[in-house]
Order: sequence, then C-alpha cells, then structure tokens
Amino acid sequence: MAQIVIGGGPASSVGGSASSVGGIDGPGALFPACGPGEFFSLDEDEYRQVITASVQEADGRLPVVAGIGYGWAQAARFARIAEEAGADAALVLPHYLVKAPGAGLVAQLRQIAARTRLPLIAYQRDQVAFGVDSVRELAAIPGVIGLKDGHSDLDRLQRLKLAAPEDFLFFNGAATAEVQARPYASIGVTAYSSAVHAFAPEIANAFFAALRDGDDAAVERLLRDFYVPLVELRDRGTGYAVSLVKAAARLRGRPVGPVRAPLTDPGPDDLAALEELLATGLDLVGATTR
Repeated sequence: MAQIVIGGGPASSVGGSASSVGGIDGPGALFPACGPGEFFSLDEDEYRQVITASVQEADGRLPVVAGIGYGWAQAARFARIAEEAGADAALVLPHYLVKAPGAGLVAQLRQIAARTRLPLIAYQRDQVAFGVDSVRELAAIPGVIGLKDGHSDLDRLQRLKLAAPEDFLFFNGAATAEVQARPYASIGVTAYSSAVHAFAPEIANAFFAALRDGDDAAVERLLRDFYVPLVELRDRGTGYAVSLVKAAARLRGRPVGPVRAPLTDPGPDDLAALEELLATGLDLVGATTR
C-alpha cells in the first residue's frame, strides 16, 4: 500500500516529472513503504520489491518518496536500496521506542543524509518532535528538504514553518489528514498525505477538488458523511489506521492481503461498518464500490 500526497509545494526539490508535490491538478507524489505500507514489517528483499514496483508504476509521472527508518544505520541501508530501485526521495519515519532530544534527532538526519543522494523528508510524530532551533539546523543539512508533521499542534507548527527557509517543504501528515486539511492550510501547509487515496481515489480526488475550488459545502458534506465517521471507526481499534486501509482495498477487489503481526485485521462488525461507510462515500461522489 502507498499513500498519495496532494496539496501544494514545488516538486523540483523531490524529483520526478510532476508539476508540483500535490500540485493544483491533484496527486503529486507517491509514498510507498511508509505507515500504511507496513514498512516496519518488510524485510529488505520485500522492501526492494515494493519500491521497484512503485517506481515502475509511477513511470516518471510522479516522484516516488520511499519510507525509511529505524536507527540511522538501518535507515541508510534502506535508503541505499530505495536509491538503487529508482526512488526520487525518502521519508524518514520516526525511530523506534526512545524519545530523543532535538540535537539527537538532527544528528540522526545528518548521519542518514551523509550516506545517500536521495533528498530526505523528516517525519515528526509520536516520540519525534522538532523544536524551532532543531528545524533551523535540520533545514541547513544538505539533502534535507522538508518536514512531515503528525502532531497537529498548529501553533507550534506555525513557529517551525516561520523559522525554516521559504523553500523548505511542510506536509500535513495527520492520520486521516483530510479532516485537518483546512486548519493546516490556514498556516500555509497545503500538502497532505491521503491514505484514502489508496483505496478510494474517487473520494480523495473529490475532496481535494472541493478544497481547491473553495466548495465548502462539498468539503463539509464529505467530512460529515465519510471522513469523520471513518476517523470514529479508525479509533475503535489499535492499528486501524493501517488495517482499515488494507481492508477497504480488499473490499474494492484489490488482493492486498491481510496486515502482518503485530497488527490485526478488523473484526466482522467493524468490517461491515467499513463496507457500509465506503459505499456511502463512493455514492457521495457518484462512484461505485467495484
């Protein structure tokens, strides 16, 4: 599974032929082997297959930003594989377990950047959080081009954005990011990652078009009748931010298989609720389940 980034921002920093990272015409970058792609459950051979297939599918039309992670040494190994597979950039996922100071987080990115030619986007969420001074240092590292945010603390994020150079990219990386797309856009962060695009691109594209065109009625209808209920369903189970995406893809006839341990697939009641919600969302945009 791969997320799509839509919103605003220059693609020239990432690579590929898209006119923008989430440009005004729609999807602008493909992010394989990240959270919904279960990076944490892939061995190196599987990872290579995922990135290679993504690059082949994108075929130069979109930049491919591969997920990498763990400690800097392992992240550099995955970055090397992604580079060999033809990826255009890498998203540095939060490291495992420990909470680290800003200086350590910056040092981690510096170590990875020194070992790959790929442009890097840092991802702050969970135990990873950059401060203003850390973002200034981060932006000064050659090859580090942006920050994806999953904390949704917009007061703090605005201060980070103001402290960074104007060409430093920022992404809305909140879970079910569409729900917070308007608040993020209010501080100038218009690019966001859409897991919904992985299983219902019709809904994701309709939401983006309504947001882009200032159609508040359509935005609120999709939020009220699809996205917010999806968040409420997601919150029923631990790990559902991933397992619901794969379950929904299977409902659309895509043989993506189950999630891997330690995640678990939705139970029968939640799966039925997902199927009903998916049908509702597709009906809202004039599409069908199959």
